[in-house]
Amino acid sequence: MILPAMAWCAPKAHVVALGGARKEPYSADGDPAGARKDETELKVRPLMVDGKVKEWTTGEAHDLTGRSFAVRRAVRLNDALPTDKAEKWVWQRGPWILVDRTTGKVTAVRLPEFDPAVSDVVWFRDYAAYCGVNASGKQLMAMVAQVEGRKPLLAKKLGEWEAADHASPVCAPAVWQREPLRVGFQVTGSATVSFDLVGTSAVLVEEDDGQ
Repeated sequence: MILPAMAWCAPKAHVVALGGARKEPYSADGDPAGARKDETELKVRPLMVDGKVKEWTTGEAHDLTGRSFAVRRAVRLNDALPTDKAEKWVWQRGPWILVDRTTGKVTAVRLPEFDPAVSDVVWFRDYAAYCGVNASGKQLMAMVAQVEGRKPLLAKKLGEWEAADHASPVCAPAVWQREPLRVGFQVTGSATVSFDLVGTSAVLVEEDDGQ
């Protein structure tokens, strides 16, 4: 029996799923940048591809399309010193990753000025909104990055940044609005600052005094 040539070239179907969650010991000692105050446990779950663990993840996943989703990676790191006789494993919050349900491919999501101690990503469509810290470490930034985008859609200064002077959390989660496409940021102890996203740029929204 002769099969059509295309039958031999059919792509392999992959099974991609997030497994059940489990709680792991977690603290600022093991993850100084990512652990929140008084946090003692981190909920992690495996990313399974064809029945095998490909990555560990933490937090909620966000569906970008029917085919792909974003989720934050959880990293199990060996924290043992060279003088320690045994390995010492700790968990840390890692970067965001993009997962393709069809191919099983996992790629890193580039989030400019992302800081594990400050940035709490809020997704809308393929946009990620978060507070970030600039390269000098001295400015708190309002950031909106688009998956696959070369440059951030929004990068505006929110204020001066000194880690020792700020309470935790530094910023409230960003708030999205669909029409017009708008995102709001609020630094702890300050008023909300909103921006309209127009095309590939962002415009500051100045609220009326009566609002």
